[in-house]
Formats: sequence, C-alpha cells, structure tokens
Amino acid sequence: MPQHRHSIPPPREAKLFRNNRSQAVRIPVEFELPGEKVLISRDGDRLIIEPVRQPGLTALLTQWAKEPPLGPEDDFPEIHDAPVGPEDIF
Repeated sequence: MPQHRHSIPPPREAKLFRNNRSQAVRIPVEFELPGEKVLISRDGDRLIIEPVRQPGLTALLTQWAKEPPLGPEDDFPEIHDAPVGPEDIF
C-alpha cells in the first residue's frame, strides 16, 4: 500500500507588485501560509517568510507565571443579593 507523503512543491515564479510604498508578492495557492501574519527575515539574498505561530498553553502559563500575584483589590466583591428562587416553567 503506498504511503501518503506531503510533497514539497517545486519552486515557482511569483508576481511582485507595489502596494502603496511597500513591495508585495503574490503567493501561489500551493505555498499559502496559515494565519493573518508572517515573520520575514533575510538570509543573504533570500527572503524567508514563515507563519507567526500562536503560542501554546505552555507559553501562556509561562507568561502568567511572570505576572505579579493577585492582591486583595483583585478579589471578587461581596454579593448581598439573595439567590433567585426556582420557577415552575411548565
């Protein structure tokens, strides 16, 4: 049974154009990237474009660990209203 592999598409020319004062590139569908933003860097005369990855749960927990601990002003306020009683809806 043949194995399915994600094949890397061969290099392909892409169209450059101007968008106001920025140069832009029209990316062919087989090279589309996920998301709304990319990181771009230069390696010699090559441009490297890669998707901005969404931070995972570990990154979120690491960021939260850097936050100062909650103080008394962050407590939920006292609620003095009595809870609503049950209603017969039938």
